[in-house]
Amino acid sequence: MRRADRLFRIIQALRGARTPITAQKLAEEFETSLRTIYRDIDELMAQYVPIRGVAGIGYVLEQGYDMPPLMLTPDEIEAAVLGAQWVAARGDPALMRGARDLIAKINAVAPEHLRPMILDSPLMAPNLTPGEPDALDMERVRVWIRMQGKLQIHYRDSGDRDSHRIIWPIAVAYFETVRLIVAWCELRRAFRHFRTDRIKSARFLEEIFPTSTEILRAAWWKERQR
Repeated sequence: MRRADRLFRIIQALRGARTPITAQKLAEEFETSLRTIYRDIDELMAQYVPIRGVAGIGYVLEQGYDMPPLMLTPDEIEAAVLGAQWVAARGDPALMRGARDLIAKINAVAPEHLRPMILDSPLMAPNLTPGEPDALDMERVRVWIRMQGKLQIHYRDSGDRDSHRIIWPIAVAYFETVRLIVAWCELRRAFRHFRTDRIKSARFLEEIFPTSTEILRAAWWKERQR
C-alpha cells in the first residue's frame, strides 16, 4: 500500500471509530509495523490533522475535521454508487430522489479518470422483484423518528387481524421487497416490527416519547442478539 493511501485510510479509521484506536490495532489492520504507524501519525500531526494520542489508550481524531471529497478512493466511490443504486430502486420517493442526487454529486466532484466508474459502473443493484407499496408517508416517518414523535396506527397482521396501537418508531429496516418500522409498542409493552404495506392508516402525533432513539435502538439490538 502506498504511504499516501495508508495516511488517508488512517484518517478514515479514526474518523469512523467511537473509541480510541491503538497503534497496534492500526498496524494489524494495515499490515505494517508499529514504527511505521508511529511515523504516519507523526506525519499527519505535522500536516495539522487534529489527532490526539493518549498513552496506553490510543488515538482519536477531533470532531469537525473533514477532507475534500476529491480524496475518495475508487473502492469508496464504487461502494457509494452501488449503495445509492440500491436505494434509488427500493427507497421511498424522497430517498430515491436523494440517491439519484447523490450519484450526480459524486460524479460532479470526482476526478476525471474516476468518472467512468460512476456513469458506467460495472456494479449493479437490479430490482428484479417489485416492492410492496407503502401505506403511509415514509418521508414523514423518517422525520418523526428524528423528532422522537409517536405514531398511532391501524395495523392488519399476516392473519388479517386488526389492531390499533401507539408506537414509538426508532428505525426503518429495508428488505428486498418490503420495509419494516421498528418500534416500541405501547400496547404490547415490547419492541415490535410493522410492515409498512400492512399499516392501514397512521396519525402522526405531536406527543414526544421520553426515551432517546439511540437508547431504544441499542436495547432493541441487544434483544435481537439474545
